[in-house]
Amino acid sequence: MTRCFNCGAEREADVCASCGLNSSAAEFALRRKLLNRTALFLLGTIAFVVASGRYPALELDRILIFVGVLFVVTLGLAIWVERRALRHTEVEKLKRVYYGLIPVPWLLAVLLLANGALDRGAPQVVEARVIGKFAMRGPVPSRRLVVTSWRDGHRWERILVRNGDFDRIRVGDVVDVEVRSGLVGIPWVSGVSRH
Repeated sequence: MTRCFNCGAEREADVCASCGLNSSAAEFALRRKLLNRTALFLLGTIAFVVASGRYPALELDRILIFVGVLFVVTLGLAIWVERRALRHTEVEKLKRVYYGLIPVPWLLAVLLLANGALDRGAPQVVEARVIGKFAMRGPVPSRRLVVTSWRDGHRWERILVRNGDFDRIRVGDVVDVEVRSGLVGIPWVSGVSRH
């Protein structure tokens, strides 16, 4: 006994009793759903990258690496589901896992936005020395200062800054970094200025 690719109901004949589709039509419907949900996932990933720059977390690099791994795993899972459907093998469990991963980038984007936008705590101003700078071009450009860390167990911090701050601050400058604790406990940088 196998399950219908479209609705997931158990079927004993070629035509599903629940949705009325035969194997070929159910496979086509599954592939259309995979394509639409993959597009939704890709939009969520782009939304997350844009949202991460609005209230940049101190651990932004680790968060971006996590989302990158999630991106690769989710797209790999979609390809695996589609290939198994072409071979007419069972896909229901993999399909459910894939569908469960679709909203994760959207949820992370909302979490980062809420963490910064709803944070009403006073900023902590810390002093740090700029030890490096780098700029990344592209659709979502990134300009960062590498500064000495004020946190235990960290040697340096990579701080996302605006264009004007990036151009004005030089390597070796001492800067004041405004750090906020975040609504959900994810520290983020609200501003950088020369000491």
